[in-house]
Amino acid sequence: MNKEEILQKFTKPEDKLLVAKILDKITFVKMKNKIINTEMLDLYQKSIAEKIVLNDGVKSIFFGGYEGAERTCLILYPEKLDEEIVRRTYKMIFKLIRIKLPNDLKGKYQHKNYLGAIMKTGIKREKVGDILTREDGADIIVQADIAEYLSDELSKLTRFSKSKIEIIEIDELLINSNKKEEINIMVQSIRIDSIVSELIKTSRTKAEEIIYARKSIY
Repeated sequence: MNKEEILQKFTKPEDKLLVAKILDKITFVKMKNKIINTEMLDLYQKSIAEKIVLNDGVKSIFFGGYEGAERTCLILYPEKLDEEIVRRTYKMIFKLIRIKLPNDLKGKYQHKNYLGAIMKTGIKREKVGDILTREDGADIIVQADIAEYLSDELSKLTRFSKSKIEIIEIDELLINSNKKEEINIMVQSIRIDSIVSELIKTSRTKAEEIIYARKSIY
């Protein structure tokens, strides 16, 4: 099946664009025998990527800095490479921006505060992975090529003027697997799309797309 035939399976312009980019990267891997990755994909985009049947000679991994990440890159690589070799490239794909808040701000910043700050710097959401918050700060997973710029820009913001911001390796990510968060939400109805949209802070239309996409691949 050629590129045009594959693209015809998708109706939305944004889906076609994503698929076209992935198909181009698959061609790159086959021609150059090199590893390549996409930008960060959300759950809906990942479900689209999962529908693309890889050509012979190309394999893939979804990874977002840690096992279970919500936002991930699709990493494509030549079939001849061992997966362990591919995993060694993670440090070149991902970096970690660690923000440590001063004592007077501990417990006062939530996920939306960090995301809002990132958006103010002009960085595309597609370059940023999960934001893992703690009482004393956050670990922000980013693609390596924007780590230095984003770190510098965040340090210029008033909200982080007293914070310590540093770039560290992705394998130094702090994950508290036992941490639980209780979330109280208000929904207009008990429809699943209403609940999902509130939980992941997105529109009902986007929530419907994610729900439908996840169902359609099983």
